[in-house]
Amino acid sequence: MIRDVTEEDAEAIAAIYAHHVAHGTASYDIGAPSVDETSAKIRRIIGASWPFIVADEGGSVVAYAYVTQFRDRAAYAWTCEDSIYVHPDWQGRGIGKGLLQELLRRAEAFGFRQMAAVIGGAEPASIRLHAGCGFREVGRLHAVGWKHGRWLDSVYMQIALGEGSSEPPNI
Repeated sequence: MIRDVTEEDAEAIAAIYAHHVAHGTASYDIGAPSVDETSAKIRRIIGASWPFIVADEGGSVVAYAYVTQFRDRAAYAWTCEDSIYVHPDWQGRGIGKGLLQELLRRAEAFGFRQMAAVIGGAEPASIRLHAGCGFREVGRLHAVGWKHGRWLDSVYMQIALGEGSSEPPNI
């Protein structure tokens, strides 16, 4: 079941993210944020009315996804960046795709016109996930992160939402 996040989900979200910080390259964090820091992030995102959703299986959060404005400056107000993390025991079951499809729908309903994916470590599974939902690769930054004893690339992918850039935004 996909549902809106609540602050009560912070502990499960922090644990999922901590696993990816410790074992993966999708996040360039070296240390995982605390549950309190995760709660603050949830409050900030839902306070902005940006989509933040979780996949809930039997009352347990098994994955989460959210968008934030791509950059802080005002001209970026119509572009968002997605983040998706799945509990390692639940990977490969289509949960990430379901979350991304719902995130795309909600981000468009919010009024975003473009969604960017910044894929740390050029993670092949994340690239496949985004490509499978219509994103296209628009750039690659080579060797911009150092983690787990190696240099990592970041891949940029993008998809238009709604009218995309065919019309001016509703200002």
